[in-house]
Amino acid sequence: MPILTPTKDTGGVTKAMRGVYAELDRYVDDESLAAAMAETGLNNAFLADLLSAVLTHERCGTHLYRSVEGRTNNPVLKAKYREFGSETERHVELVETLVAAGGGNPSYLSPLARAVEGTDSKILESTFMLRGSLDLAAAEMAMLDAVALAESMDRANWQLMAKVTEQLPEGTMSTRDQFQAAVDEVVPQEDDHFMWALTTKERLTMLQLSSTMAASLTDKAEQLMARVQNWLAE
Repeated sequence: MPILTPTKDTGGVTKAMRGVYAELDRYVDDESLAAAMAETGLNNAFLADLLSAVLTHERCGTHLYRSVEGRTNNPVLKAKYREFGSETERHVELVETLVAAGGGNPSYLSPLARAVEGTDSKILESTFMLRGSLDLAAAEMAMLDAVALAESMDRANWQLMAKVTEQLPEGTMSTRDQFQAAVDEVVPQEDDHFMWALTTKERLTMLQLSSTMAASLTDKAEQLMARVQNWLAE
C-alpha cells in the first residue's frame, strides 16, 4: 500500500530550511539527493525536489477525494469521487516506485513539496469553510470546485512528467522506460479527471440556472436534499 502521509516512521526526510524542524539524521542535502538517478545527466537534486512535489500533490489528492466522497449527497458524484480517488492512490504508488527505483526516498519532502502541501490543504479547507451557512447545493459546488482546481494541477504535473521523460537517457529497462510506462498510464486518466470536473461543473451550473426552485437558506432540508440527489440522474 502506498504511503499517503509521510512521517518519521516511514523514513521521512527533508532539507534544512528556515522554519522547519527535524532531527539531524532526518536532513538531506542536494549532494545526497543528486546521487539518486545519477545516470540521467540532469540536475538530479532538482529532479528529486520536483518528484517530491508531484508525489505530494497526488497524496493530497487522495485525501481530498476521500473527504468529498464521504460528504457528497449525490450518488453519481460519490461514485465518481471514489473511482478517481482509487486511481489517484494508484498514481501515488507509481511515483513512489519511480523514486525508489532510482535510489531515492519516497518519504522525502522537498521545499517545493511543502509549498504544494500548503496550497492543497487550503483547497481541501475551502470545502469546509462557511459550513452550516451554505445550502447543500452550494456545498456540493464548492467540493466540485476543489476537485477541478486539484485536477488542473494534476494534469499539468503529468504533462510536465511527459516532458521530463523525454529528457531521460534511453536504454534497456532504463529509468526512462519506467517513467514512460507511468506517463502512458496516468496522462489519459488525468485528462479524463480534468475534463470530467469541468463538464460536470458546467452541467450542474446549467441545472441550477434552469431550476424552478431557487436554492436558499429558507428551503426545507428535504427539498434541497432531493434536488441534490437528483442532479445528474439522467
